[in-house]
Amino acid sequence: MTQPEALRSLLEAVAHGKVTPEVALDSLKDLAYESVGEFAKIDHHRQLRTGFPEVIWGPGKTPDQIAQIMAVMRQRTAVVMATRIESDVYTILQKKVRGLQYFELAKICAIAPPIIEPRFDGIIGILSAGTADLPVAEEAAVTAELSGFRVQRLWDVGVAGIHRLLSNRHLLESVNVLIVVAGMEGALPSVVAGLADCPVIAVPTSIGYGASFGGLAPLLTMLNSCAAGVGVVNIDNGFGAAVLAGQILRTCEKLR
Repeated sequence: MTQPEALRSLLEAVAHGKVTPEVALDSLKDLAYESVGEFAKIDHHRQLRTGFPEVIWGPGKTPDQIAQIMAVMRQRTAVVMATRIESDVYTILQKKVRGLQYFELAKICAIAPPIIEPRFDGIIGILSAGTADLPVAEEAAVTAELSGFRVQRLWDVGVAGIHRLLSNRHLLESVNVLIVVAGMEGALPSVVAGLADCPVIAVPTSIGYGASFGGLAPLLTMLNSCAAGVGVVNIDNGFGAAVLAGQILRTCEKLR
């Protein structure tokens, strides 16, 4: 009942006398949130408000807590996702949660249909500067795909070998929003924003030598970009970048 289509159908059924107000009230009574034990309150209303369902943050939760939260969420939404799930935690979870998928590089667990058809127009392009940035880049890619968006990946095109990026200019020209993931000095988003005519979301990663200060150096580089049209998310926040890219595309649909 947290899906807009299902809520509209229920309201129309009440309006036409096919469902009583009492039955509708029973369906909606837990719409705002639902408690799971004494450790979580699931925000079922989030998809109606924002367009994206609540997602489970894995670190700090026990496998049993994650499994219980997933069991409640799967009753309300077709896709349930948990981020930052290590492989040993997944090994435990797969014994507790039926039909669980694991995207190892992205460290994402999900209950989802085998094939998710894109529900939104537009394409999200995701670039990584180096191979070591792939876990964050894949977190963004998998999040976007599970949310119903088309994704184009382009890996290992950092500025140390700029010809690798320039030989793929066609991708920059064919997508509608770009997520650019980079560690070290974090220069790639500025270069990309100087070549592309769409919004660029920069994601600094914690990859780099000591003076990168765990991602602070690329974060500052991206915040100080001389290229226009660059937005920056937090260090290693591939998930947040994907949600922001999705919001941009969904807003474009509203404006048509």
